[in-house]
Amino acid sequence: MSILDLAGANQATISFLTGYGHRLFSDDFMHQLDECFGEGDFYANQANPLMSGKFLDTALGFGDGLFDGALVWDTLQFLANPLLQTVVNKLHRVLRPGSSMLAFFHAEERVETIPTYSYRIGDHRTILLQGRGRRRPAQFFNNRSLEKMFQDFESVKFFLTRDHLREVIVRR
Repeated sequence: MSILDLAGANQATISFLTGYGHRLFSDDFMHQLDECFGEGDFYANQANPLMSGKFLDTALGFGDGLFDGALVWDTLQFLANPLLQTVVNKLHRVLRPGSSMLAFFHAEERVETIPTYSYRIGDHRTILLQGRGRRRPAQFFNNRSLEKMFQDFESVKFFLTRDHLREVIVRR
């Protein structure tokens, strides 16, 4: 299988997934966001078509139906509309039918900033998190807004963790 990991390349995840015979494509999505939109107002910059086009080409310039799965982690909660929906549509296109995608969304509504992490798969039971500081999310996502965002996908399942994260598994 071909897996897209948006947490950036790290040895733990590479070893885990390639140990099962899968191919891994890694990119640090948050780094790409900062590179493209970091100067000035981060969220206002995402509405700039030139900046957004450069970001999409750099971060998600993959062919259609290339991946059997995607590890999106917590990256989508830092995208403002309409870039958010464009990225979700692009993820839909790069995933093969029947594939799955994992994403996390912070579940607390009334917070100014949320912790961000770099994710690593330790083993079949363990995800290792390395803190990357705090950020202001673009918006709050409840179950209904997530269902609407992923409406073109076959199914969306939600799980609330004890760490106030909404774990979302989306099936293409």
